[in-house]
Amino acid sequence: MLRPLLAAAVVLSLAGGSAQAARCGGDFNTFVATMTQEAQAAGVSASVTSAALSGVTPDPAVLAFDRRQRYTFNKTFEQYVSTRVGPGRINGGRALLQRHAALLSRVEQKFGVPRYILVAIWGLESDFGKGDIGKMPVVRTLATLAHDCRRTDLFQGELLAALKIVQRGDLPLRDLVGAFAGEIGQTQFLPSSYIKYGVDFDGDGHVDLRHSIPDVLASTANLLHVSGFKMGQPYSEGTPNFEAMREWNRAVVYRKTIGYFADRLMGQ
Repeated sequence: MLRPLLAAAVVLSLAGGSAQAARCGGDFNTFVATMTQEAQAAGVSASVTSAALSGVTPDPAVLAFDRRQRYTFNKTFEQYVSTRVGPGRINGGRALLQRHAALLSRVEQKFGVPRYILVAIWGLESDFGKGDIGKMPVVRTLATLAHDCRRTDLFQGELLAALKIVQRGDLPLRDLVGAFAGEIGQTQFLPSSYIKYGVDFDGDGHVDLRHSIPDVLASTANLLHVSGFKMGQPYSEGTPNFEAMREWNRAVVYRKTIGYFADRLMGQ
């Protein structure tokens, strides 16, 4: 789920304060060469940039999807929720609440975000990790979107963040795959959010949002916690918690669906 979280300043912070972003449009290889220089100036090694960016080509399917994405939330809440929250998904979420009860208790205690909200997001984003979390090379996807001039600042920042995920050793390049806007993992983090909010909750030294359920749930909780979500407070439309979920997704209908799903998981 594409979450428009970032300002253009992200490019500057990730690039170590560089004031010169790569010029969008024009020759793609020239653009990639400039992004390579930006990444190395931001601390990404030459070996990582070479492996990730050498020979990369634009993906026209990504641009076509990006043009369609703006119409995702034109449905009413009732229309949208009926396609996303049904008996099968509710029952599956309740089973996972039981299976991961101890883990969810630890996450709640550390981050102050209720398990029902976390499991609702997990279910909506990837059907609890069992659904399609994306198979597209994230670097190619983001290079394509960054080269396109519609939101170049946003996606230049995301491309640099994706390279930093590899540089940090969180995911190897072969495993850096995701959805049509570069979202990664079981709750579909954009790379910048992966860097900012990712938590190594299983203690293996890596933030793995594709395979590690502890990392997935803790990182999702951390994002909401940092955004101001408060345990024990309502999260319906108009509340501070509903506003805190805006950092997850700006669409009102999506945040209402999270709350609706959480309530169903609680049996309400």
